[in-house]
Amino acid sequence: MNLPQAEAFILARLERELAPTLYYHGIHHTRDVADVALRLAQAENITDAPTLALLRTAALYHDCGFVTTYQGHEAEGCRYARQTLPEFGYSTQQIEQICGMILATQIPQSPQNLLEQILCDADLDYLGRPDFEPIAQTLFRELKARNLISDEPTWNRVQVDFLEGHRYWTPTANALRRENKQRQLDHLKEIVSHYPV
Repeated sequence: MNLPQAEAFILARLERELAPTLYYHGIHHTRDVADVALRLAQAENITDAPTLALLRTAALYHDCGFVTTYQGHEAEGCRYARQTLPEFGYSTQQIEQICGMILATQIPQSPQNLLEQILCDADLDYLGRPDFEPIAQTLFRELKARNLISDEPTWNRVQVDFLEGHRYWTPTANALRRENKQRQLDHLKEIVSHYPV
């Protein structure tokens, strides 16, 4: 398993082929998720180098499906992982573990083990971070560019529903992010309460 080569390969592809209107799901998001996933794993006492390499690979590949499709990008990312990771010495079993992690990030999230929980929490880490608002704004711009959302009031209602339905899975993410996420939700509910019904 040659993680450095796989990483260089997938980051180069994302840099080259992701649409410039992926204001949220750009390469910066992939790098962020990969970094957060490793921090969460270490806090959850995962120290085994091969396991950490599988997690990092899944984080790097988790949104590569956006190169070819917007809806269903997780399944497309798995297809691409199965197609390309054998070139870097990943076994079928390792690739299936990676695909499990990628597929777990589909909304609604459905992680079945700790690694899948970590990737899910890393993917939506921003919900409980101080930089929530500017990051959420990039997602609004991305969805608007695809005519998937019409205006800011609609977007704020979507965010309230999403935050109410979301949960962090790992003890670490809950300890670090849950309180601030609740503050974001309360703030958005206050904004939405002033909209006409």
